[in-house]
Amino acid sequence: MLLAIDCGNTNTLFAVHDGTDWRAQWRTATHATRTADEHAVWLTQLMALQDLKLSDLSACIVSTVVPQSLFNLRNLARRYLNVEPLVIGDAHVDLGIGVDIERPQEAGADRLVNALGGRVAYDGALLIIDSGTATTFDVISADGVFKGGIIAPGINLSMQALHTAAAQLPRIAIQRPDKVIGRNTVGAMQSGVYWGYVELIDGLTRRVRAEYDAPLTVIATGGVASLFEGASCEIEHFDAELTIRGLLEVWKRNGGSLP
Repeated sequence: MLLAIDCGNTNTLFAVHDGTDWRAQWRTATHATRTADEHAVWLTQLMALQDLKLSDLSACIVSTVVPQSLFNLRNLARRYLNVEPLVIGDAHVDLGIGVDIERPQEAGADRLVNALGGRVAYDGALLIIDSGTATTFDVISADGVFKGGIIAPGINLSMQALHTAAAQLPRIAIQRPDKVIGRNTVGAMQSGVYWGYVELIDGLTRRVRAEYDAPLTVIATGGVASLFEGASCEIEHFDAELTIRGLLEVWKRNGGSLP
């Protein structure tokens, strides 16, 4: 079985694929100092709930935007899976995605993996919106080339900034308010953050559509993307497995196979 690890700034996703289907997925808060031993204990317990064992895992692929985490994730694969992990960004790893921006080396591993995950499942040119610590908008041409995009602060960062910078504003949870006009402080904050982000998504998507010279299929993914389902007028598909699908495809393109 394949262990796919997607390490973001806020959360890290661990997913197990058996060669046919994804068997299980788990998320944990990203802590760059979490050791391989700590990862192994946590993962062992969760796998047991799915009748899985570390010894069932015969391969590993890692994507991370947190360089400090890579050392421990490599050690997890080496010491507990007895395999050398395939790491997105290593020179020998073929992603199968062209990069057409001014500084190709600046394209994040997570954005390129998303691009490949989108290409596997959807036809034509794509706009992929990933809602995480940052909200990214990435344009992928119909022939599979990363053309650039937009990086905006994520919705959680906006809430944190409101609470941190304004002494009288509380920390709140993200949720869709019933009305746009808030009748109290929490309601006003929830409306501003939630509907503000819906309009950010829809407004930037309209501008990208107007600027790009071909039709775009708009796909949303990421930890909080599902919050906007039914609220955004521009998002056409909500795809929770976009990133891990991209990781699986990278692994296959680099010679990976499962019995």
